[in-house]
Amino acid sequence: MHHLESHKMKLQKLPLLTLFHISSLLLVSAQSTDQPPFSCDSSDPLTKSYPFCKTTLPINQRVQDLISRLTLDEKISQLVNSAPPISRLGIPGYEWWSEALHGVAFVANISQGIRFNGTIQSATSFPQVILTAASFDPYLWYRIGQASPITNILSIYFFSITSIFLIRRLAIGIEARGIYNAGQARGMTFWTPNINIYRDPRWGRGQETPGEDPLVTGKYAVSFVRGIQGDSFEGGKLGENLQVSACCKHFTAYDLDNWKGINRFVFDANVTLQDLADTYQPPFQSCIQKGKASGVMCAYNRINGVPNCADYNLLSKTARGQWGFDGYITADCDAVSIIYDEQGYAKEPEDAVADVLKAGMDIDCGEYLKNYTESAVKKKKVSVTEIDRALHNLFSIRMRLGLFNGNPTKQPFGNVGSDQVCSQEHLNLALEAARNGIVLLKNTDNLLPLSKTKTNSLAVIGPNANSTETLVGNYAGPPCEPITPLQGLQSYIKNTNYHPGCSTVNCSSDLTDQAVKIAAGADRVVLVMGLDQTQEREAHDRVDLVLPGNQQKLISSIVRAANKPVILVLLCGGPVDISFAKNDQNIGSIIWAGYPGEAGGQALAEIIFGDHNPGGRLPMTWYPQSFIKIPMTDMRMRPEPSSGYPGRTYRFYQGPKVFEFGYGLSYSNYSYEILPVTQNKVYLNNQSSDKMAVAYKSVSEMGPELCEKSKFPVTVGVQNNGEMSGKHAVLLFVRQAKPGNGRPMKQLVGFNSVDLKAGERAEIKFELSPCEHLSSANEGGLMVIDEGSHFLSIGDKESEITVAFSSDTSGGAASRQEGAIVLPRILKFFYIYTLLCILF
Repeated sequence: MHHLESHKMKLQKLPLLTLFHISSLLLVSAQSTDQPPFSCDSSDPLTKSYPFCKTTLPINQRVQDLISRLTLDEKISQLVNSAPPISRLGIPGYEWWSEALHGVAFVANISQGIRFNGTIQSATSFPQVILTAASFDPYLWYRIGQASPITNILSIYFFSITSIFLIRRLAIGIEARGIYNAGQARGMTFWTPNINIYRDPRWGRGQETPGEDPLVTGKYAVSFVRGIQGDSFEGGKLGENLQVSACCKHFTAYDLDNWKGINRFVFDANVTLQDLADTYQPPFQSCIQKGKASGVMCAYNRINGVPNCADYNLLSKTARGQWGFDGYITADCDAVSIIYDEQGYAKEPEDAVADVLKAGMDIDCGEYLKNYTESAVKKKKVSVTEIDRALHNLFSIRMRLGLFNGNPTKQPFGNVGSDQVCSQEHLNLALEAARNGIVLLKNTDNLLPLSKTKTNSLAVIGPNANSTETLVGNYAGPPCEPITPLQGLQSYIKNTNYHPGCSTVNCSSDLTDQAVKIAAGADRVVLVMGLDQTQEREAHDRVDLVLPGNQQKLISSIVRAANKPVILVLLCGGPVDISFAKNDQNIGSIIWAGYPGEAGGQALAEIIFGDHNPGGRLPMTWYPQSFIKIPMTDMRMRPEPSSGYPGRTYRFYQGPKVFEFGYGLSYSNYSYEILPVTQNKVYLNNQSSDKMAVAYKSVSEMGPELCEKSKFPVTVGVQNNGEMSGKHAVLLFVRQAKPGNGRPMKQLVGFNSVDLKAGERAEIKFELSPCEHLSSANEGGLMVIDEGSHFLSIGDKESEITVAFSSDTSGGAASRQEGAIVLPRILKFFYIYTLLCILF
């Protein structure tokens, strides 16, 4: 009551102009949802007097002016995700929490910045990230956007030659802006992408990530963030304006949600400096330094005893200091409260508030900072200066989004309309992404593709065959035009009969008898099995790697009843031990389709009937069921043979596999050659004060200049020897002659995807950096390069590169080339001719 009376007295003392200002703001908020929220309305008489509204001033100066006008109560109110309006300054409320993992998303019963309750009722649902990653196509990751085909070709192939800049924007970013401009968004900050390493196959959120490889994950982060924020593919063109704000999460070493009673809120991840340096941290470093992400989310878990959100070394010293991060840092939701309530790291709530603000965190997804920051200030645990620092980061982002520049329809992204949400172009791209990610795991005797004319009837069986919900995975919005596998297959074969086989994916009560009858009466059988969000999701890790319930029993029954070898399709994010199917000669083909998004059913049918040649490759290792003996809480990447610990991921794992990282079949056969390099010996000068000969050199000791000079080009020739055109993912690995001592057995150093017609050959140029690609972490977390032989490998081809240390101060290696540029020879003249036509 005291606070209410105080506010009434303050209101009575306000000048008439301010009262007009407040009433106009209330009027705007009461209008229809056609009006997006913004500050600095030019029709507001007070706007002209506020320096923070003057777009001619630098953002830093505008933010300082705004913060100087706020009371302590107003400052504290802005430190939470649902920031209330500051009516006296014409500032509307802002919601920091929105999701766009693989399409603009909506999570029911959670306060977020996006609503689908107006003229826009859906958004394009692209494949879940793990399947998109299987394309190994950075251009696709960036392109999940609006470029026309010819613009895309020119910007990819001629950027390095002509320096022409053709800007394209990510479809998700465009749709987000369209939703905002339609008045259905209260925020433009999206907490995506998830770039944690998929360390353990049981992790429920592995589906959200680009997989287990740090290079792939980092490249995905860079491509996606550049696209969604409005940068060019090559980077460097972003400037001050943000289309939307991306947030790389969860920083760091977060990959356990809830396993056998151990949850992410209390989990203390014991991580070695070695594993941090070359596995867990590189994706975040790439996201910040190369992607220029404007947001980072600190994770729930502790690392070696210290909560991520309270770790000054992590947030301020590493992210901001070493990597140059210039954005805002948010806690995961309620991550501040658990520092005191569940982890017991802080002695009282005010200590938790002090810990996170002093560490460099800016905003709390939750209420903890709102509830305890004022008392923390009174107890002198937190200074107002520390609050102002956080507010500076927060309001800078809102200004970069254009939300303090007046009417958004007159701003750079104001012309993005609702017609660009669920546009045909975006739907086509969702289909392309699904096509290029789906992985063919088995194809005995070339069972696939099926003949469209000779397939008389089809039986489609399985609990995932006709589920639109399973298609989209988690963190999804309502899809535009979902097509299930059943619907896709029915478009090819009219005589198609369907049975779910099980009432649900957990298959506790199978309906085998009815399904067997349908299978026995069909010419061909397609089984659509796997997992869904009841089996793997946020807050729910698996305890097994086999198919749930009676699915295997159902599959075996159908296989026995079928007239011909069957096709098994798996919809799942995480890997499943399907050794029984891999070894069953009556299961002729196996396809992994992840959670393929709204166009997944059509893409799957096109592959099965040969209208698309599959080219996806697994972005994670598929482990056998025996792997569950390894505690999920063991964060070590490296093996320990003395204790029987096998290690994790393809880089270190020494144990049996169902399928390897990078595995994937095609309807075509491809051959490779590694073209002779101009210099197969890399000389690195020895500037160490230690004159004794050493077999390794630290990257930090070499310095940026020598690292830059030592880069050299590698060209790989790829030929399609098949009878079908295909999109092929090319993966270039490196291994050392003497692995061991914590070195990876092999690691990916370059990848790209190329379209090749039947019989066509292309050359892909990679730029290799010894400092990045030939180094590994030592036990102290220092990146070092070993002297001696390193072998580049692709397919069954290898090429030796020798690293030698010398006292020559000139540095070493060949001249710099552009990295990973795909240029099929047959198309060179066409591209050049097209470019000349445009220019002249």
